[in-house]
Amino acid sequence: MKRLLVWRHGQTLWNAGGRVQGHADIGLTDLGRRQAERAAQRLAVLGPTAIVSSDLSRAADTAAALATVTGLDVRLDARLRERYYGPWQGLTGDEIGDRWPEEHTRWKARASDIGLDIESLDDLAKRASGGFLDAAVSGEVTVLVTHGGTARQGCGAVLGWPDQVIRTLSGLGNCHWTELRSDSVRGWRLWSHNVG
Repeated sequence: MKRLLVWRHGQTLWNAGGRVQGHADIGLTDLGRRQAERAAQRLAVLGPTAIVSSDLSRAADTAAALATVTGLDVRLDARLRERYYGPWQGLTGDEIGDRWPEEHTRWKARASDIGLDIESLDDLAKRASGGFLDAAVSGEVTVLVTHGGTARQGCGAVLGWPDQVIRTLSGLGNCHWTELRSDSVRGWRLWSHNVG
């Protein structure tokens, strides 16, 4: 049986301030580092055999906390990055709503394609699920260190869920994870969600 533990990074200043991060490389806060250290202790008990992380520092530093506990190496994969938000990166929801009201409304309604060179949800799902499935061959229990939107869309795509179902999945808290399991009979299944 294959297991994927899809782990969201620890808190950043932009998380705390409600700012859209996207591909901006924002580091962990002191609280985020403590969250990663605590969660790493819990994840280590689950017996990870591989760690694959987004190459953005907030995820890579979260992954490093688990590597320290387990002795495993961390492999970086840019496909695990957060959704690309173009001109919105660094802005709050209110600032986005003021400058781009129509696109902001589409974003809040979870439209796949917002425009403004923002990555579509469909493209994010394809990118993320490709990274997830490639990482699954890395070991029996693979920890994927990623971002909130990427976790949701990637998990939904791996499970074969339509977007109407994916949108019902709550977002992961900082340093929380989702577990997916696969066997040769039933394929990938959601095992647990938002554990932390």
